[in-house]
Amino acid sequence: MEQPVIALVGRPNVGKSTLFNKLTRTRDALVADFPGLTRDRQYGVGRMGPAPYVLVDTGGLGEPDDVTYHHMQRQAMRALDEADVILFLVDARTGVTPGDETLTRELRQRGKRVWLVMNKIDGVDPAMAAADFHALGLDTPWPIAAVHGRGIQQLMTAVLEDHCPALIAAAEAVEAADADAEEAPDRPIEVAIVGRPNVGKSTLVNRLIGEERLLVYDMPGTTRDAIHVPFERDGQAFTLVDTAGVRRRSRVKASIEKFSVVKTLQAIEAAQVVIMVLDARQEISEQDAHLIGHVIEAGRGLVLAVNKWDGLETGARDRIRRELDVKLGFLDFARPRFISALHGTGVGRLLEEVAQVYRAAHKTLPTPQLNRILAEATEAHQPPLIRGRRIKLRYAHQGGRNPPAIIVHGNQTTALPSAYRRYLVNRFRRELGLWGTPIRLELRTGENPFAGRRNKLTPRQQRKRERVVKRRRHGG
Repeated sequence: MEQPVIALVGRPNVGKSTLFNKLTRTRDALVADFPGLTRDRQYGVGRMGPAPYVLVDTGGLGEPDDVTYHHMQRQAMRALDEADVILFLVDARTGVTPGDETLTRELRQRGKRVWLVMNKIDGVDPAMAAADFHALGLDTPWPIAAVHGRGIQQLMTAVLEDHCPALIAAAEAVEAADADAEEAPDRPIEVAIVGRPNVGKSTLVNRLIGEERLLVYDMPGTTRDAIHVPFERDGQAFTLVDTAGVRRRSRVKASIEKFSVVKTLQAIEAAQVVIMVLDARQEISEQDAHLIGHVIEAGRGLVLAVNKWDGLETGARDRIRRELDVKLGFLDFARPRFISALHGTGVGRLLEEVAQVYRAAHKTLPTPQLNRILAEATEAHQPPLIRGRRIKLRYAHQGGRNPPAIIVHGNQTTALPSAYRRYLVNRFRRELGLWGTPIRLELRTGENPFAGRRNKLTPRQQRKRERVVKRRRHGG
């Protein structure tokens, strides 16, 4: 079941980008205290709520005499066409404005489900502010404070339960299925193939399945939708998902191509393993790194395929290897595979790599083995001192699969430096063979059973302590 698309619309500076960052738990949308900062659409995957969804942030619909107004209006209207649900943000401090009334009339014509979200309720009586917005004739305003995160979780729970209760049930079923994945080896492995336009994704799918199943043409943007191709190899069922190429937002013009971005993000969320295709004849771009970041954030296993490797001179091959080290240095768990989808070089090993990554992502991690690795890691390199006290990491256990989650218990774990967290993740990865999949490391601090005991003295102990303190003051 596909995730719903939720669009954020409203006037400038009502807090749409702030809410976008809260819901996606990223900082992808720029936020500043002046109107008109967001002018194009921003896509992300919602992480706050009982089920995943695709989120679209739009530019504010400002004054018509603004030179960017008509561009932002087109972008916002296209977001409305893509959306299943619309969150209409208004400012609780300024009340209803002519711009709110104009946008309300536009939303009514779209026939979509609209939630009126009243932002910036800090220091404002929500009931008094809501009375003003009832004049818009929409549902009761939902009060939130996006900056501080107040009311957002409750809002998204209500939105998703109202729009797609079946999706929530499906999300719970997926978690249960992931837990039983070890007992269900015949389950098809869903593999999303992503990358920029014209890097050879459709050619790769055709080569993997051994037939001309997908249209291949030497022009960017041939594939518009996510195309599912089921097949079987060596007794293992796969479902390949060929996605549309994702380019920089400044180069994405057509409305249908904007919608393709949504379908690609949905395909990443639904997949168990993602093959990221790079073009060896082009430089690795910021868009490539951004798309890989989406894969890691989704917790999906990753296979890195560097395509069009045949015929490259030694200097060109050295260049792409250097770029992989420099521009994708954060991608230390996925090993690059150099292939030629057109001629078939190295393609046969890709599905073997996919199966290995899938097994690593769903692997059961025995608690005794995790505790042994943790003990050896802390003995080889002790955690740092915090205010004169050593951080202690006591025991570990598995907290989930796809991606593997490892929960470590100890004291002062919130103060553990990020460098030491990376050290632990790398140690677990190397010892357990968890290559190709992100690892979620969760640190938990238990309550100190001796906290506050210093103040719990019996009356006799208290009197004795007072006598000692008195003698010390008088030099006795």
